[in-house]
Amino acid sequence: MFYHAFASDYDGTLAQDGIVSESTLAAIERLKESGRKFILVTGRELPDLKRVFPRLDICDLIVAENGALLYFPGAEEERPIAPAPPPEFVEILKSRGVNPLSVGRSIVATWEPHQTDVLEAIKQLGLELEIIFNKGAVMVLPSGVNKATGLAAAIEELMLSPHNVIGIGDAENDHAFLRACGFSAAVANALPAVKETADVVTKGARGEGVEELVGLLLEDEARLGIPARQHVAIGKSKEGQEVTIVPGSVVLIAGSSGIGKSTLATALTEGLTERGFQFLVFDPEGDYETLENAVTLGDARTAPQKDDVLELLAEARNNVVVNTLSLQLAERPVFFADLQAELGTLRARTGRPHWLLIDEAHHLLPVTRDGASLALTQEMPSTVLITVHPEAVSPDALREVDVVVALGPQSDDAIRTFCAATGETPPQDLQPAQGEDVLFWLRADKTGPEVVTPVRPKQKHKRHTRKYAEGDLGPERSFYFRGPDGAMNLRAQNLMIFVQIAEGIDDSTWEHHRRAGDYSSWLRSCVKDDALADEAADVEKEETLGPAQSRKKIIEAIQKRCTAPASADAKF
Repeated sequence: MFYHAFASDYDGTLAQDGIVSESTLAAIERLKESGRKFILVTGRELPDLKRVFPRLDICDLIVAENGALLYFPGAEEERPIAPAPPPEFVEILKSRGVNPLSVGRSIVATWEPHQTDVLEAIKQLGLELEIIFNKGAVMVLPSGVNKATGLAAAIEELMLSPHNVIGIGDAENDHAFLRACGFSAAVANALPAVKETADVVTKGARGEGVEELVGLLLEDEARLGIPARQHVAIGKSKEGQEVTIVPGSVVLIAGSSGIGKSTLATALTEGLTERGFQFLVFDPEGDYETLENAVTLGDARTAPQKDDVLELLAEARNNVVVNTLSLQLAERPVFFADLQAELGTLRARTGRPHWLLIDEAHHLLPVTRDGASLALTQEMPSTVLITVHPEAVSPDALREVDVVVALGPQSDDAIRTFCAATGETPPQDLQPAQGEDVLFWLRADKTGPEVVTPVRPKQKHKRHTRKYAEGDLGPERSFYFRGPDGAMNLRAQNLMIFVQIAEGIDDSTWEHHRRAGDYSSWLRSCVKDDALADEAADVEKEETLGPAQSRKKIIEAIQKRCTAPASADAKF
């Protein structure tokens, strides 16, 4: 379920001549039985609404007075979200003979042609008020107050997001709130301007149009679709057309190590921020610790806490990075599975976080955890899986993938590997992407991938070196001091341990690896620091250096280039 709430105008939309039909009420009842919220958004004052509409109880929240007042039917509580009208303004209108004249908690309302009197009174007093028209009605409110601001306050109360709201209306004063909704509809009797800006126009008028839209939502939400304004750009085609990913999709970003996967993911988070989506990044290795527009929990020394994550995500404006660098490799999938269960509950209730980005997905969703992986992807769409090893990711998770984005000179092999893991035939005539381009494959498109130039982040993505200093790089990326005869097996899972072992290792072992070029090779291929690897390579080639001198030079180079870790006694 992507759309969690349904917001409707009253007059001319939900109601005809102020009356809501029984069939329309029944449709709203079915909507609420599906777990969705119903929000009424009206220009009417609350006493007037109560007079004509006795079923306020069917609403989860009511936005009255064209956005100036919230009403909670369950508690029968009113909450003004705009100041009261100035008494002197009302007196001037009365003195000018403006009639009818209605004064609410914040709104002042009359009818055409009294807009001239209203405008002159505003100018006379120098007030920051604005006039909103609605099919002949003239409504006066504090500047900036409208149905959109009222809806924003309502959905915040419900812990929802505008992205997950469907709105329907018919008149001028509905423009603002319809534009604020993730999906907008105009009833058949709506003004032409409203129809032009809506995502869909119902065949039925007024309540019948509402019933039509509710029926479509409940029968097959996918048929409604998600408007292009909710899509997130991932790059441009060779023809210059924008290529996007759609909310609800499961996306796999695959490619060899150091090829730009996390850089692309960083760019995606910027696109999500621009669109107003909430995201959560699961960051096992500290690559996103400095990500802008997000709060990071956990670091190389401190594990993130599930309750802290959920508390931050409760506010729709918060994006979160969960850094599990301090956890052992075997602990990370367990922590992730535990958090995923809570996230599933939050998403079922609010639709948030809208997107989940899972780096090192082969660690968190390994082949051996198929059941949990399947639960993840079925319960949590809008997920980006990032991995260097698609074949090591749970097949159940891979089968839910809608889009594959493959990077690097082996991008064609990444797609073949994915297809082998899912048991399907890869597209024919696969060719690798060149340069910085990527292969973008909509899995349902059997014609194969297209070459796309990916979006680039505005912020500079920084591969954080703390994880290499203190974290656990894993068995496959650790350095092993074995010695000339392979008699030893001393594992350095990070740079700190490497230095500690290097300082105590015997000269024969040190020199064996130096002359084989093992240090520069490890720093280049596993630590991903070409500059540091070049310095080590120069030391390895310098024949005049003895073991003590070469050891000192490489250790100093590491200490000079690495980010200082959290521990106070560390040398990095």
